[in-house]
Amino acid sequence: MKQERFIHRYQPQWDQFEAWLDYQQLPKKQRKALPEPALDFPQAYRQLCHHLALAQSRLYSPLLIGQLNERVTRGHNHLYTSRLHFAHRFVNFYLRDLPQLVRREWQAVLLAGLLFFGSFFAILIAIQIQPDLVYSVIDGSQVAGMEEMYDPARTSRLGREREADSDIYMFGYYIKNNTGIGFQVFAGGLLYGLGSLFFLFYNGLVIGAVAGHLTQMGYISTFWGFVAGHSAFELTAIVLAGAAGFKLAAALIMPGRKSRALALRDNAQEAIGIVYGSATLFVMAAFVEALWSSQPWIPLMVKYGVGIALWLLVIGYFTRLGRGASHETG
Repeated sequence: MKQERFIHRYQPQWDQFEAWLDYQQLPKKQRKALPEPALDFPQAYRQLCHHLALAQSRLYSPLLIGQLNERVTRGHNHLYTSRLHFAHRFVNFYLRDLPQLVRREWQAVLLAGLLFFGSFFAILIAIQIQPDLVYSVIDGSQVAGMEEMYDPARTSRLGREREADSDIYMFGYYIKNNTGIGFQVFAGGLLYGLGSLFFLFYNGLVIGAVAGHLTQMGYISTFWGFVAGHSAFELTAIVLAGAAGFKLAAALIMPGRKSRALALRDNAQEAIGIVYGSATLFVMAAFVEALWSSQPWIPLMVKYGVGIALWLLVIGYFTRLGRGASHETG
């Protein structure tokens, strides 16, 4: 193909590629005010590299090769910078933005914590006084299943209905179960907070009833030894999901001078940040639960020690990390 035909055929693609790069380099406020040029960047970048290779192999003019090489270099720099920027934002989110966000939304976190842990400890203590209360929360077959899974006489993996279930299978099962709870608690905020309120209270009652019953049965070493490791991640994740749900509810109940749709959009941006933190904790909880908590050979005091250390780690992370950074607002 002659150089003139080559340029005529592909010049629109090169111009579109360059226009897209120019748009990406604009300040964020300017980008929001302008429509983004339509471009599949990875595919366009690969195509441009191919065009450069063709121009070089066909010995087209140095001017054309130089122009194509300049565009390829700009594309490469954008790709490399984008990856670095993503990694930088990812690290900053977990080391600064997430704990700061949770502290800023302390009222929603406190409300969610009171609902969940309040119902948890209330039913746990009540069952020590009146054991039959467990059947008002959980049906008899589920109670029998819990007793079997945490029976001190059991020598197989703790907290599992079937010994044949592998650690990887249980890891996936715990992720599915945990994220299902988290989604219910979070999405319930769209019902003006009533759904979040209900699911926080309900899950606190159910988990507290199980804990109270097995404690009253004397299954302390098996049950508390099992939950000690992952409880810090899992229970904190539930509370954070509730706080995110209440953030959505606040936009619907008290939108201020904004429309409810606009208030919901604005609050959802912060709520999603909290949900990212909650989801991360749920995955961490599933990992610990499947690969650590269920192991019967680990000494009980070691499990308790690790559990206490993880609670201190979670509390320290959300109360101390990111303090003093220029972003922190009261």
